[in-house]
Amino acid sequence: MRIISGELGGRRISPPNNMPFTRPTTDIAKEGLFNIIENNIDLSAVKSLDLFGGTGSISYELYSRGVRDLTIVEKDPAMYDFISKSKNQLKISELKVIRSDVFKYMQQCSEKFNFIFAGPPYALGNIEDLPKIVFSRELLHENGWFVLEHTPRNNFQQTPFFRSERKYGTTIFSIFINASSPD
Repeated sequence: MRIISGELGGRRISPPNNMPFTRPTTDIAKEGLFNIIENNIDLSAVKSLDLFGGTGSISYELYSRGVRDLTIVEKDPAMYDFISKSKNQLKISELKVIRSDVFKYMQQCSEKFNFIFAGPPYALGNIEDLPKIVFSRELLHENGWFVLEHTPRNNFQQTPFFRSERKYGTTIFSIFINASSPD
């Protein structure tokens, strides 16, 4: 796994071989996503939340491209430890790592973010609850983005605040924007 671009571009991170429910976002999908993000969001002004942090790959890429207020939520103890170790190796002191169930964290969270990314396990049975909770709990600032990674078996095009989707093989990113009107 590597950081694609920015100040840490080219740095490699070696996640454990036995990652139980983790499926790192591929470099091609990550590169496509970040091309969209960088063309639409001033990353230097972003406060980010990475749900189902996994390896931490998305947050490392955000940091490398200028984000300085980052939070990762990861429940699995081995992946939490890996992210904490990687944070120290990469010298990303601005990264806050929280060991928690994502749904519990979202229900008690009182912060607002400009960018939220969720890369849940593809087998997650209640994936459709994620956009509902993000918007009902008002976790995004106005014009903030929520990006949900999923497979073709899920379709969010009729979900409030949905704006677009990008497909990279079997990986789909649904993009939601907290605009004044959900349509």
